[in-house]
Amino acid sequence: MNPIQQIKGLINSKITEALELAREEGLIKYDSVPDFVIEVPREKGHGDFACNAAMIMAREAKMAPRQIAEIIIKGMDLNDLEQLEKVEIAGPGFINIFLNDKWLQEIPFIVDQIGDSFGYNEARRCKVQVEFVSANPTGNLHMGNARGGAIGDTLANILKYAGYEVEREFYINDAGNQIEIFGDSLEARYLQLTGHDVEFPENGYAGQDLIQTVRNIINQYGDNLSELPKEKRRKLIIEHALEEKVAYIKKTLLDFGIEYDVWYSEKTLHESGAVQQVIDTLQEKGYIYEQEGALWFKTSSSEEDKDNVVMRANGLPTYFAADIAYHQDKYQRGFDWVINVWGADHHGHVNRMKDAIEALGYKRDMLDVLLMQLVRLYRGKDLVRMSKRTGTTIALDELIEELGKDAARFFFVMRSPDSQLDFDLRLAAEQSQDNPVYYVQYAHARICSIFRQAGAAGIKMPAIRSIDTSLLKEPEELALLRKIADFPEEIRVAAQTLAPHRIARYVLDLAGLFHSFYNRHRVINVEAELQDARLLLMKVTRITIKNALSILGVSAPEYM
Repeated sequence: MNPIQQIKGLINSKITEALELAREEGLIKYDSVPDFVIEVPREKGHGDFACNAAMIMAREAKMAPRQIAEIIIKGMDLNDLEQLEKVEIAGPGFINIFLNDKWLQEIPFIVDQIGDSFGYNEARRCKVQVEFVSANPTGNLHMGNARGGAIGDTLANILKYAGYEVEREFYINDAGNQIEIFGDSLEARYLQLTGHDVEFPENGYAGQDLIQTVRNIINQYGDNLSELPKEKRRKLIIEHALEEKVAYIKKTLLDFGIEYDVWYSEKTLHESGAVQQVIDTLQEKGYIYEQEGALWFKTSSSEEDKDNVVMRANGLPTYFAADIAYHQDKYQRGFDWVINVWGADHHGHVNRMKDAIEALGYKRDMLDVLLMQLVRLYRGKDLVRMSKRTGTTIALDELIEELGKDAARFFFVMRSPDSQLDFDLRLAAEQSQDNPVYYVQYAHARICSIFRQAGAAGIKMPAIRSIDTSLLKEPEELALLRKIADFPEEIRVAAQTLAPHRIARYVLDLAGLFHSFYNRHRVINVEAELQDARLLLMKVTRITIKNALSILGVSAPEYM
């Protein structure tokens, strides 16, 4: 249930009825009621909701917007709208609607009834896939992967709450040039560590984690692999290393609170012939041409300034070709909406990918790409570049070990994905109100403490519907109720705009409103009826904080 959408729907119907009545009476001339907007004004003095119907009808009706607004207000049947306080005309013709406190005082009953499902919107007939992280299985997960993981998983949770059927997918890049380089690096390290004098590839993967992987291979096979034919040895080493790396990725992401529905292997696209098939299809459609022995995809987007190779002159497909085949496979699996979370360095790939799916017969808006900026780690004012353990970039598993899942996930989602993130490790570890995740979790724990105190004092809440919520009229109480009422709408907008940071910001604001209330008002040991009303307010605040934190993949502790 979405209280904001319900109120908007009610206001919409009243305005629509008034406009239709005005046309019947010849007061306003128009063909059809336009798609006007009802929104929450930025300034509270402008009401709880504002409508632009009069302004967008002015041209067709050939009337001043304020005159149209006056006619609308006079024609609105407001007798059965008990939540209404007043309706005013503002500025050039906005219709501002002011509600009384009754609608907010109904919110506790709604939230209590729905409980852990509060925030869910009406189910939609739309199957969505969110693909994120999809790191090359050639090294440790880094901070970019960590941010992408937190963003992607949170977005998937938001979409589920917004009513979509959601599937999470990890694309394993186990084919192509990076695997060739991976194989070269592994083989060189294996031969070096078993006493052979070989040079390490100039472009090889030189991380300490790769050396450990090779040591694991040696522990299992000894130096026996050096006697095998090169291709057989190489195949065996790569298969062993990929299995180990994918297992590491799975475990690390699971420790980070991420569980995928599908792990999709790029190699299967090549083995099934899907890559060649999609190139053939595009060629038949006239989107592929040959030049200098290579096959090129014709770009249609005005934002794309060049065509792109899909098949090299040596007969090997490019990563772009595999990615086209992969996206075609997504739509063939029945997804209506595909969302990819990529690093900002992939921005040039977005339009060409949209061009490709459009060439295959799908709509461009069936694909959205969320681009995220880099992460910089700090300890206070000091920039952190290297891991103490490995001497290289800090890996996600080290971050989880140092901070825990909750702080890491919250910090990664706090900022809009398109903004660079400065992550302060010292702040994230602090148990203080300066630490955003601690601030929110402490609000939840404080509420739990209130109920423990009430229980110890023998205080029991009566039947919920018997509680007089009209007693909740202090500014801090009404502010809390309004914020709670906004929760399902925040989820709807966050899903629509692909903005997971909205939920982090929302729960921070909600926690702040709770702390303000807590610092000014007592909950227990006040007059009995007011005590019951405030205990109910605390209950629904706790439910909302917990549900918001669950979307972020963060726990809601009862003790701190």
